[in-house]
Amino acid sequence: MIKVLFICHGNICRSPMAEFVLRDFITKIGMDDNFIVGSAATSQEEIGNGVYPPVKKILTSLGIDCSNKVARQINLGDTKSFDYIIAMESVNLDNLYRLFPRCDKSKVYLLKDFTDTPGDIADPWYTRDFDKAYKEIATGCLGLLKSLNQDALISLDEKQHKALDSLVI
Repeated sequence: MIKVLFICHGNICRSPMAEFVLRDFITKIGMDDNFIVGSAATSQEEIGNGVYPPVKKILTSLGIDCSNKVARQINLGDTKSFDYIIAMESVNLDNLYRLFPRCDKSKVYLLKDFTDTPGDIADPWYTRDFDKAYKEIATGCLGLLKSLNQDALISLDEKQHKALDSLVI
């Protein structure tokens, strides 16, 4: 079982988008039983709020239901129980390490580390470019799955390989 936690500032835009996109990809390649996927905030600002409407609109257009998601803050247990803690931008990492200075850095990544263009995913709350954020997040999620397969942490049969290669971003 691979446990992935996505983090961003408020847990209403980028990290829930990544959570639900990765879950969707996992379902499409038939690996539901191999993953636990969640998301959390590094701040307390949005705790209890639902997914931000423009993000919900994008996910809904893809046939993804996120209506039960509410923002929550990462906790110490998360830092211990998840295998991968994947942030959207470097400031999220700074906040994570401020909250949990002893967090195991070997399991912490930026989502775009799994792409050909490492770096930050800008917060669409400020940029208003939710489509760009989606494309970067989906590309990162696809890259994560390919990385896990390449590192033999998941094992895909021929049908699953084809499904992975056919995922559309």
